[in-house]
Amino acid sequence: MIRTKFFHARRVLAVLLISTGAAWSQQQMSSYERGRATDMLQQIANDVKKHYYDPKFHGVDFDARVSEAKKGIENSKSFSMAMSHIAAALDMLDDSHTFFVPPQHAYRHSYNMQYQMIGSRCFVTQVRPGSDAAAKGVKPGDEILAINGHPVDRDVFWKIQYLYSTLRPQAAIRLNLKDPSGAQRQVDVAAKIQQTKRISDLTGANDASDIWDIIRQEETEEHLMRARYVEYADQVTVLKVPEFAFSVGEVETMLSKARKHPNLVVDLRGNPGGSVETLKYLVGGMFDKQVKIADRVGRKDTKPEIAKTLHNPYLGKMVVLVDARSASAAELFARVIQLEKRGVVIGDKTSGAVMEAKHYEERSGTDTVAFYGASITEWDLKMTDGKSLEHVGVMPDEVALPTEQDLVAGRDPVLAHAAELLGVKITPEEAGKAFPYEWPPET
Repeated sequence: MIRTKFFHARRVLAVLLISTGAAWSQQQMSSYERGRATDMLQQIANDVKKHYYDPKFHGVDFDARVSEAKKGIENSKSFSMAMSHIAAALDMLDDSHTFFVPPQHAYRHSYNMQYQMIGSRCFVTQVRPGSDAAAKGVKPGDEILAINGHPVDRDVFWKIQYLYSTLRPQAAIRLNLKDPSGAQRQVDVAAKIQQTKRISDLTGANDASDIWDIIRQEETEEHLMRARYVEYADQVTVLKVPEFAFSVGEVETMLSKARKHPNLVVDLRGNPGGSVETLKYLVGGMFDKQVKIADRVGRKDTKPEIAKTLHNPYLGKMVVLVDARSASAAELFARVIQLEKRGVVIGDKTSGAVMEAKHYEERSGTDTVAFYGASITEWDLKMTDGKSLEHVGVMPDEVALPTEQDLVAGRDPVLAHAAELLGVKITPEEAGKAFPYEWPPET
């Protein structure tokens, strides 16, 4: 059953890659661009064959897939389509952490809305005020039945996001929606597109400001991805961890906040994972003993991933919150808490995207350089129960999901329930105000 479902997901993505309409400002491909795309394909293929953890590629004839992609590039009418063929070749490995990273687009692109899987259904969760989506009446609580005519389910959700947000952004997407009353409608949402420079000067010479623009973007990202805290009744600390990208010192600061109260909620909803080192720090901060996270199964050998206890770890009662966007290191953390019986995991089944990968950056050109690359899985991860979380995810000890009405009203019944389990009564309305969503500034 699982193999059949994931074959279907791969087939759907292949159809999407080849059939999706022209991306914004797409132009006919020159012979130079065709040659550049072919060189990119070959370099990425070489990287995969050299570094991928399974030299047999799960039985996939990878060389044949690369040959098919090369023919696709030869017949492509645009550079964007050629990039899609490279992505499709890697997608056939059906590996959440092995994917193509195309050259950066010469524009910033956003549909100004957030959506995610909740249970088996896809919902709008945030809409930027003043955006085209807001003007078209798209609201939190709307269920997305299809995007550009393609039904949305858990198996293809992240691939649709990758396609329309990273690989081939569109000037607009067509949404088939159902509101909380059950009424259905179709809406075309235009993207916000901001042209950027095709060539950036990072030297800072001649008053060039490109380097400072990049620094400001990094500062904005750091602000949005900071850890946040809320305290309730001198009994519960809620720690919101948006990603695993913190130093040991920053994790120890989190623990100092947690130690102020006897109960802790670690909110990993929406956390896509990140650094293995941060994962080890956070796990080590929750135990007074050394803990084995998983076995790393590589191309040549198997090595244990061990978290050593940090100085003065947090040993109070703990609840971990997860959802369908919780992925990779976030899933590993939640599963370790379950396996070690350290706390309770509440929320939705997680993403099932759990491998250990490394990003390989490549470049094309001499005078004008295009950077591209690939994320390539170098290790599979087997938990202490002998099982992998890839394509499986973490099933919470208690499933708790917001309803359409909760999304409309901005309520968070999941956090409210977690607090109640730890002895503190707060309303879903109060919980919904704990961590207000922050849109990045428009430039």
